[in-house]
Amino acid sequence: MKTIRKVLVANRGEIAIRIMRTCHELGIQTVAVYSEADVLAPHVQYANESILIGPPPSNQSYLVIDRIIEAAKITRCDAIHPGYGFLSENVGFAQRCAQEGFIFIGPPPEAIELMGDKTRARALMEAAGVPLPPGTTTALESIDEARDVADAIGYPVLIKAAAGGGGKGMRIVYQATDFESNIRQAKSEALNAFGDDRVYVEKYVEMPRHVEVQIMADKHGNVIHFYDRECSVQRRHQKVVEEAPCAFISDELREKMTQAAITAAKECGYVGAGTVEFLVDKYHEYFFLEMNTRLQVEHPITELITGVDLVALQLLVAEGKPLPIRQEDVTIHGHAIECRICAEDPMQQFLPSVGRLSRHRPPYGPGVRVDSGVEEGQEISINYDPLLTKLCTWGSTRGQAINRMKRALAEYTIEGCKTTIPFCHFVMEHPAFLEAHYDTHFIKDHFHPGENNLQVTQTSNQALRQPVPEEIRALAAVLLNQQSEPELQRPDLTNPLMSDTTPWWLNRK
Repeated sequence: MKTIRKVLVANRGEIAIRIMRTCHELGIQTVAVYSEADVLAPHVQYANESILIGPPPSNQSYLVIDRIIEAAKITRCDAIHPGYGFLSENVGFAQRCAQEGFIFIGPPPEAIELMGDKTRARALMEAAGVPLPPGTTTALESIDEARDVADAIGYPVLIKAAAGGGGKGMRIVYQATDFESNIRQAKSEALNAFGDDRVYVEKYVEMPRHVEVQIMADKHGNVIHFYDRECSVQRRHQKVVEEAPCAFISDELREKMTQAAITAAKECGYVGAGTVEFLVDKYHEYFFLEMNTRLQVEHPITELITGVDLVALQLLVAEGKPLPIRQEDVTIHGHAIECRICAEDPMQQFLPSVGRLSRHRPPYGPGVRVDSGVEEGQEISINYDPLLTKLCTWGSTRGQAINRMKRALAEYTIEGCKTTIPFCHFVMEHPAFLEAHYDTHFIKDHFHPGENNLQVTQTSNQALRQPVPEEIRALAAVLLNQQSEPELQRPDLTNPLMSDTTPWWLNRK
């Protein structure tokens, strides 16, 4: 078994810092990679070493496999952690890591490839006896064939990209007359997003709730679950608010779903952290949706209710060691909620919002966890995911977790761009969420900008804080500028791969 002594984190923002924190606790050195847009980003400052990998666009930096591998070689890393997004579910990247002698802190390439193809994954789950919505287990050859399938299973149906994820290449069709236009749009979007226009059709689950199970597997055949999370508050099929455990399922249903998740992991030869996602209908019947072969954005709330560091377990099993805990050691303690604080304007259909963070004051206090990837003065770029911070609260009961989230949202100050803070506060106050009677249509059913008085909520939050007069802010800026060290130079950005020349202040913890 190879011991991991230095890890390159092939990511940015809050997830890069979160991974590095566990590495530092375990005495593992870390290497950050960064684009020209992220020269002064917090994850670069937090790492032991940092290396420039290209211009701001991700397809010229964070998605360039050759540069990531070269950076790992230059800094003599043992392993590479992909985080989530970017290259985390890229089969070629996982294979390349293995070929170059690096430990890939993730599942085997074969498992990524199998579960990444949604039709193959459906076929595997069907053979294993995991419930599926009615539909096809192979990609459809023609629009006529797809229409025949839709007619057979009955409307509404869901058209989905075979190589898809994140809501791309997905269309809900309620009647036959709309089918052809929707499938053409889905195929076009899938081709643009994944380079693959294959689609399949399945029965659309009405009033669906999105529930997922966190699993961890080692190389010795051990697979355990860490219970469930609900992720039904979504915009454009992307999650905004999550909670753990799911508030509405029975112990019997929880047992069925967690065992189905373990079955799914074993069937595909899984190793590492993964999430098996399900849809639960209004009759409390559950159906396999997909498996995400990586660490999820919302993993902190699972850590809060189980007391387990999932990244530490990832590192352990990547070294080839068996899981140090058994299923009976994992229990649920209390309740946790995560709000994704994104640079988006909820009043304008969650469109991205960019700008410089003139103020960033995250909340603290009992039961509050803040996983942030930004700091005051940072420029928010259009090049990357709009997620700024994952704000999590824990309580001994769901009610306490909600009340703590309300307090934390009210204390959170961000100026310089629009954020989802007012929307998250709206969710925490809404009766449907408070009563746990909501589904993936929460935004469509309940959130109507112009009718919902979000401005009042935002103003009342600001009233909780004492504003800093503009003249004092200006004076502070002058004093900070006078204390700067002009002899320190920024990195030479003409060097596409840089390590030893990186200035000391980019490497401080």
